[in-house]
Amino acid sequence: MKERRQFIRIVYQAPATLRQGDFQWNTTLKDISLHGILLSRPDGWQPGGDPAFQVDVVLPQTDVHLTMLAELVDQNNHSLRMKIVNIDIDSISHLRRLIELNLGDDALLHRELEHLADLAEDE
Repeated sequence: MKERRQFIRIVYQAPATLRQGDFQWNTTLKDISLHGILLSRPDGWQPGGDPAFQVDVVLPQTDVHLTMLAELVDQNNHSLRMKIVNIDIDSISHLRRLIELNLGDDALLHRELEHLADLAEDE
């Protein structure tokens, strides 16, 4: 089977909040990349018809929040897979640093950033 994943994901557990309209769910980030996130499926999960969600991730033992707009791509009984469609400059800076620290390889990070830039140009 061909691997479809284009970005390296890092396993990173952190508390997260999902919002959609008037609804809000507390959940946990399972892994993250420059392009997407994997969250635990929260209790009481009953999303509306809009695929867009506001996601707020709190990095443990810091006051850093990653705030993004994400779209639900896939779900199962345990997880929600989401594509990041918009992220503010502070959040992307923190995310870049988080990935850089976890990859331990600047060349890999730069390749990821170039690929992300290429995707943005194609849209």
